[in-house]
Amino acid sequence: MSVFQFKQFSISQDKCAMKVGTDGVLLGAWAPLEHHPYSILDIGAGTGLIALMLAQRSTAEQIDALEIVDEAYEQAVENFEESPWGDRLFCYHAGLDEFVDEMEDEEYDLIVSNPPFYSEDYSSGNTERDMARQAASMPFNELAEAASLLLSGEGIFALILPYKEEEGFIRMAEEYSLFPYRVTRVKGTPQSEIKRSLIAFKKTPQDVVETGELIIETARHQYTPEYTALTQDFYLKM
Repeated sequence: MSVFQFKQFSISQDKCAMKVGTDGVLLGAWAPLEHHPYSILDIGAGTGLIALMLAQRSTAEQIDALEIVDEAYEQAVENFEESPWGDRLFCYHAGLDEFVDEMEDEEYDLIVSNPPFYSEDYSSGNTERDMARQAASMPFNELAEAASLLLSGEGIFALILPYKEEEGFIRMAEEYSLFPYRVTRVKGTPQSEIKRSLIAFKKTPQDVVETGELIIETARHQYTPEYTALTQDFYLKM
C-alpha cells in the first residue's frame, strides 16, 4: 500500500524501505507528553509517521526529524508538507553524529526513536531495508549519547526496542545519565512472548513505573480495549 491513511493525515511510503508498522504507531501514541514539550526530535524519521503523530497529539511548536537515507528523507518532507501541521514540522537530512555536532546548542523537550535493530548479520536482500533495520546504521550507544546531549534538563527520551534488548539498553543509557522512569512491554496476543519494550527516560533517577503488558489483539483483527484506546485517534477503523 503506497499511501496509508490515518484519521487526520496520510503517509505516502512508495519511496521508503521501512513502511508504516505497528512499532512506529505504538511509539507515536505512547510517548509521554505530560510535560507539554515545546520542542520534539524524532531520530530516524523514516516516513515521518512518529513526528506526525506527535504533531497531532501535542501543541509543540518545533517538531524536528532526522533521516539519513535519501529516499526516506524526501518521503518524510513530502508527508510533512501534505499534513495539517507543515508549519511545525522540519526534517534534517543528516547522520546522527553530524546532526549532534551542528546542533550542540539545541535542546529538545522530547526525543523519540524507533531505532534500527537487527544487530545480527542479517540481510533481506533489500539494501535500503537492511540499512533501515540494522543496528550498525545507528549503534545504540550513539543513540543514547546523542539523546543525552540534546535533551533538555526536564526532557524525556522515549523509544521502542525488542524486549531482548531492554536490559542492556537501560544499563548502557545510565552511563549517559539517562534513567528509565516508565516501561510498557508489548505482546502480540495473550499467548505470545513479549516482543517489544516501550521505555521512557529522564536525566534524573526515578522510581520506574512499569505499566504492565500491552496486548495488541486477542485474535486476528480483534484488538484489545487497551490497544484500541491507545491508537483510536489515529487508525481509521478503531
